[in-house]
Amino acid sequence: MTMDADVIIIGGGLVGATLALALARHEVTSIVVDAQDLDSTTLPAFDGRATAVASASARMLRALGLGDILDTHGCPIREIRVTDAAHPQFLHFDAGEGNDPLGTMVENRWLRTGLLRAVRECPEFTLLAPVTVADLARDDHAATLTLADGRVFRAPLVVACDGRRSATREAAGIPLATWQYDHAALITMVAHTVPHENIACELFYPSGPLALLPMRDTDDGRPRTAIVWTIDRKHMDAAKKLGPKQLAAEIAARIDGTMGEIEVIAPQAVWPLGYHHAARYTDTRLLLLGDSAHGIHPIAGQGLNMGFRDVAAAAEVLTNAARSGLDLGSPDVLAQISAWRRFDNSLVCAVTDGLNRLFAIPGRTPSLVRRFGLASVERLPPLKRFFMNQARGETGKLPALLKGELV
Repeated sequence: MTMDADVIIIGGGLVGATLALALARHEVTSIVVDAQDLDSTTLPAFDGRATAVASASARMLRALGLGDILDTHGCPIREIRVTDAAHPQFLHFDAGEGNDPLGTMVENRWLRTGLLRAVRECPEFTLLAPVTVADLARDDHAATLTLADGRVFRAPLVVACDGRRSATREAAGIPLATWQYDHAALITMVAHTVPHENIACELFYPSGPLALLPMRDTDDGRPRTAIVWTIDRKHMDAAKKLGPKQLAAEIAARIDGTMGEIEVIAPQAVWPLGYHHAARYTDTRLLLLGDSAHGIHPIAGQGLNMGFRDVAAAAEVLTNAARSGLDLGSPDVLAQISAWRRFDNSLVCAVTDGLNRLFAIPGRTPSLVRRFGLASVERLPPLKRFFMNQARGETGKLPALLKGELV
């Protein structure tokens, strides 16, 4: 049977496009299909989200030739401060002089722009978007994808990168552990008068955390910060209707004036929050990566970084299999990827869910316990180092890409 590519990737978002580029850099061919016009996702009005790209993820992007995005549009995070509300005692993480930053804040639209530009220059990559998938058949020999326009493509493996509501995952009948939080995330961008000094802050309130994430200055030189504010889900509609001055006043009231005068410079987006984790990442000639496999609370900024780590592991296993002449969709190959990623993803899912529930408990006694816990971590270097390594994405066996190396 003639194959049209080594891999078919359903979903050309940040995870799907990064996988396609990683495979192309190792001469593994792919066809990427997406229902959206991907150029529209690079526009400022698309969703306004930004990502704290962990240091390990940043090394992968640089190895894939995307370092200019981080250098031109990114803002390094040199320190992280975690507090219970606005209490002066905080847990402090410092990258240290001469070390990689703890992360780099960059708007998602710049990541999408760079990825689209890169993959379109790769002969090993075919992008089809917008298109509609009519059918996906998988058997012992191949995966066959049929588009609504009648085109048919075959490959040994299909990788689902089609998001939280993955139609590919649902059609495969893969069970999902899932629940909704009583929270939503309000996302916006503010300019302010006090410099952020490359410090990210996470303030935990019973109603949910408020993250202040340093961004590159505005074009007129003002400090700029991304806001991810977790609010009660019942307040979603009201939050969407807040005007810029009202929203600025609400944010200022919760951060005790630490940013000086605040101006909201981007429309707010409000997203309901939930958790999901697939019971398995594989099926016959099918692999789930990124949000199609797992979705978590944004409490630690690890969602997209988990997807990037999925990509690094999958690219390494598939590249080695291709070089050895193995069937890329065989159960043994897919089991390697699943085993590599399952523990790390499960740990991050459990930690973020547990932190969200712990800090959501109201009352003076729970607050005192939380502050004691933060102080204890601050005084215990091994425990502090563990959390810092988690934030950097540097725990466990690292794929070559997360070390900044091609396979």
